[in-house]
Amino acid sequence: MKLKLALALVLILVAACSTVPLPAGHGVTAWRGRPHLDPKLEAAWDEPTRAAKQAEFDAEVRAHWSASGAELINDGHGAYLTSNNDFADAEYQLEYRTVALADSGIYLRANPQVQIWDTTEAGGKWNLGADKGSAGLWNNKRHPRDPLVKADQAFGEWNSMKIRQVGARTWVWLNEHLTVDAVPMENYFEPSLPLPPRGPLQLQTHGGEIRFRNLAVRALDHAEADAALRAQEGDGWAVIAVDATHSAFSGDKQGYGAEGGVLRCKQGSGGNLWTTQSYADFSFRFDFRLPPGGNNGILLRYPGKGDGAYDGFCEVQVLDDGHSKYAGLQAWQMHGSAYGIVPAARGYLRPTGSWNHECITLKGRHLTVELNGTVILDAEVTKPLHDTPHPGLERSSGHIGFGGHGDAVEFRNLAVKELQ
Repeated sequence: MKLKLALALVLILVAACSTVPLPAGHGVTAWRGRPHLDPKLEAAWDEPTRAAKQAEFDAEVRAHWSASGAELINDGHGAYLTSNNDFADAEYQLEYRTVALADSGIYLRANPQVQIWDTTEAGGKWNLGADKGSAGLWNNKRHPRDPLVKADQAFGEWNSMKIRQVGARTWVWLNEHLTVDAVPMENYFEPSLPLPPRGPLQLQTHGGEIRFRNLAVRALDHAEADAALRAQEGDGWAVIAVDATHSAFSGDKQGYGAEGGVLRCKQGSGGNLWTTQSYADFSFRFDFRLPPGGNNGILLRYPGKGDGAYDGFCEVQVLDDGHSKYAGLQAWQMHGSAYGIVPAARGYLRPTGSWNHECITLKGRHLTVELNGTVILDAEVTKPLHDTPHPGLERSSGHIGFGGHGDAVEFRNLAVKELQ
């Protein structure tokens, strides 16, 4: 009876403390047990296996988690407390208190982790970076993993933590000090791929008592997410004007319309439209909105004539690649790919009809495409993946343009930053 009562209290308290209205009207309504586990492995289980495993994990929760007042308490062992809900772009708030020698963390989208640990020399983990403090992305390998400042409270005191995640980019504040500033969280389980686009929140248990309270989660709408992304992109951007006369552009001006700062490829029309200014190395950021099955492209170092995908350096696809009519396309034809050259990771477009935020950076031959806060392509662009000649790969400068394919794809908030 005591075990059943403890589990019931955990579920009630989590529902009470963590339920924050999301756009769909649902917050964290309950938890389940789940250990450190590759999401792909979990997804591959059949239903009997899933049910048996979940029963095992939930039994560990009953054995190692309890509730006291408004606090959730773990003894340092067992499965992690895991939200039944999955989250994409979101803000999380919580408070925690831990003990000497403890080591814990917050898994985002089932991925490790925002670190929590004993940061004293006596804790014995200075060789692992504990001297730098908690609230870093400890499992990062390519991007910064250490916190910007050490902001831990003394043992016995509560720590407050706020986490914002937009795409793969993560911000963390510990006791109101910024410790992680828009750093991409890497995919621990599949390092060659970006962080999954959504997943559950997990409270890690690892070797010592930890207590949580005042947990809350809030989904970020697209406007909030995009504002956070633009802020981290810094200064130095030159706006590309969008007006009725297409004063900043050359090319097929008749194929595009402009109204209220939105550039729109006309349905059934729209050829190549490119900036009058030429660029060498640059970052180009913009928002775009796709209709169902929509197709367009961003032309890079385009010479002002010829095929943008081959006579220019490359064309970065803008495509509703989840539409059924594109089921047979090659990987290098999907959204964000350098057409015919390098495929991009899929699954990071927002629902069709939503605005997306993208930033393309080209320096020398190195091309990076960041979609809604997640880098979906990061590669040297050197040679095509098929036999079509691609003379544009030799180009070191050219125009930025749009390659229309007769679909009503829209663009706004165009800006470019020239790189040295």
